[in-house]
Amino acid sequence: MDHILPKEAELKVKRWPKETIAAGRRHTVAIKSDGTVLAVGGNKYDQCDVNGWRNIVAVTAGNVHMATNTGNTHTVGLKTDRTVMAVGWNNHGQCNVSDWRGIQLPGIS
Repeated sequence: MDHILPKEAELKVKRWPKETIAAGRRHTVAIKSDGTVLAVGGNKYDQCDVNGWRNIVAVTAGNVHMATNTGNTHTVGLKTDRTVMAVGWNNHGQCNVSDWRGIQLPGIS
């Protein structure tokens, strides 16, 4: 996804349902009702490259204001088949999730 200006991103994000949003340091991601993912903001480390993501039930983007143990330049998505996808800065292997299986979140079946 191409980088968009902050004001344009702000206008897009204001229309998203709050429970489906995750925010990183300079990017925001959201799950659409069809299970695809949108991303806006900085894309220096490809953290907004979610165009091919499908069947996603949860996302995180390093919610830096709510937790100290999450990143801020990568995006992680949980799929309906309980596998995980990740894009972005991978200097410490934080996006190496291709072998993750059977991941569950409370309240998400």
